Formats: sequence, structure tokens, C-alpha cells
Amino acid sequence: MEEKSFEEEHPNKAFGWAARDPSGVLSPFKFSRRSTGEKDVRFKVLFCGICHSDLHMAKNEWGISTYPLVPGHEIVGQVTEVGSKVERFKVGDKVGVGCLVGSCHSCDSCSSNLENYCPEMILTYSAKYNDGTITYGGYSDIMVADEHFVVLIPENLPLDAAAPLLCAGITVYSPLRFFDLDKPGMHVGVVGLGGLGHVAVKFAKAMGVKVTVISTSPSKKQEALDHLGADSFLVSRDQDGMQAAVGTMDGIIDTVSATHPISPLIGLLKTRGKLVLVGAPVKPLELSVFPLIMGGKIVGGSGIGGMKETQEMIDFAARNNITADIEVISMDSVNTAMERLLKGDVRYRFVIDIGNTLKI
Repeated sequence: MEEKSFEEEHPNKAFGWAARDPSGVLSPFKFSRRSTGEKDVRFKVLFCGICHSDLHMAKNEWGISTYPLVPGHEIVGQVTEVGSKVERFKVGDKVGVGCLVGSCHSCDSCSSNLENYCPEMILTYSAKYNDGTITYGGYSDIMVADEHFVVLIPENLPLDAAAPLLCAGITVYSPLRFFDLDKPGMHVGVVGLGGLGHVAVKFAKAMGVKVTVISTSPSKKQEALDHLGADSFLVSRDQDGMQAAVGTMDGIIDTVSATHPISPLIGLLKTRGKLVLVGAPVKPLELSVFPLIMGGKIVGGSGIGGMKETQEMIDFAARNNITADIEVISMDSVNTAMERLLKGDVRYRFVIDIGNTLKI
């Protein structure tokens, strides 16, 4: 009997790039997507952002990776097929998928449109889906997802620069809204001017908030003020500057994922101010409780956002012309991009041109 080709055995064939082991090196990979179910949206992937978590996951630095691993959770493209019970999307729509592709739909978090905190949340890649298969991300030519976890991308948003908003954008938008740091005239600090921080500045400014960027790098001052529109800039190692800013901020969004002191940041807060951590340092941070008690201050955390809020964020970005600052790369440049990302050599987000450069 003649042996069948991969294409014949896998009618829902897909192509992408995958890591096979903790070296994290990615290479071409053939696999199967599921058939389009009655509530599914199938779309051709055009662009996919590279998030720092893609690097962690490819190298299994968090100990939860399953190989082969196709990264990517900042995925945008154009709909090619919809299931019979899909209500919100049609063929030809521009759409995106972020960090989630599933949840239980019945817990308190899901009932409150907070699928991102569902105990049974299913990640876009390297997780077990409802049918027992492993999820594969957006470094691939095709994506299939339940319509509940798909967002509509407004026509005026360029797809390449909108892609990072599906992770970086919602990660900073959600805490600004939830912790009430979105009121015009408020003063909010943004710690770190990277993939998350630069988008945080843009969202906060669009909300009418006064923004101070806090960074260890004096060289980023001009970029923060002139390009991103921040109102002021603090060098966190400048003790005089930090002292002068004590007690001036209503809240701070801390995007730094490296271990760093947070006591100086707490000092910058007004009474009942809020420090919100959205970066994820591997090692525990040192926290002195006394300044919290004496100032009625809060240290909190926030992780991405629910689907309703993610659509709200994308629509807000479209109305205010907010996009990520990106460097578009080809699919075969992904390993070089990962090496550069490790060194912080990107301004501010890599986006892979899947549609034009993924060679099948």
C-alpha cells in the first residue's frame, strides 16, 4: 500500500515554527489544526507578535512547557471560515486571538467576564484543550478558536502594530481601569519603558492622565517625553529626584520583570495610592509592610484581562490611534529576534510577518 503524505493524512494541516526542546531554538514544523466547529472561527494568520513569555516558554523556564511548542499569543489575521453557530464574525473580518483560547464558562470569574482568572483557563499554546489535544500558537499559518476568545480588529488599526495589544495592551489597560487609575488629572507612574511600559504610557495619556516614566536608564528620557508623550521622567537610581517625587502619584503600573526594589516606588505614592505589578519577576520581591499601613497604600497584581475587556481595549485603541511601536521581521529571523529580545535589543516589540514570509 502506498504511504500517504502528511497532507493526505491531515486534511487540516498547518505549518509553523516550533521549539522541540529547552534549547528554545525554533524550526519549521507541520501539524494539524482541528476542524472548524460550530462555534469556531478559522483565520489565516497574517502577523504575530513576539512576547517575552514566548522566550520563557520555548526554553521551559517556567517548567510548564510541552514540546513540540509553537509559541505566539499576539495573533492577528483574516477570517476564512466560521462555524454554523458563530454570531459575531464573518468571512473576511480582521480578527485577533490573545493569551486565552478556553475557560470553564461557569465559575465566578467567567461569570464576571474575567476568564483570565478562571482556574481552568486554557492558554493559547502549550496547554491541553478540551478535546485533549495540545494547543499551538500563532507562529503558524492558520488559527482556529472558539468565537468567545476571538476579538474583532477595527478597520483603522494596522494589523501588524495592533498584534501586541492582545497581550501587552490588555496587560496594562486592565489595571488602569480596574484600579481606577484612568481619571483625567490623576498622576500615574509607569515603571520600565519596554514592550509593556511604552503601551502603558500611550493608554494612560489617552485617558487624560498625567504620566511619569520611571526607569533605570537616563538615555530613555527623550524617548519617553518627546516620542511617547510622557509628562515627566524619573531615574530610579537618582535619589534626589526620587525624593522630590515622594507622595506625588495616585498609582504606579510596574512592568519590570527583573527583580527590583519596590519600597522606593511605594514611597512615591500618595496616601491610599496603588502599586500594581504586571511584570513577573521569578524571585520574590522584598516588601516592607510598615509604609503600607502608615499610608493606607495597596500593592496589587494584574494579569491580562477578560474577553469583554480585551475587545473594549482594542476599540479604545482604535478610537485613540494607539498601536505598539514595532519592528517587523520575517519568520526565518525568529531565532535571531529571540536572541535580541533576551538582550533587550528591541524597540519595543517584534512582530513576525507570517502572511508574507512563512514559507510552506
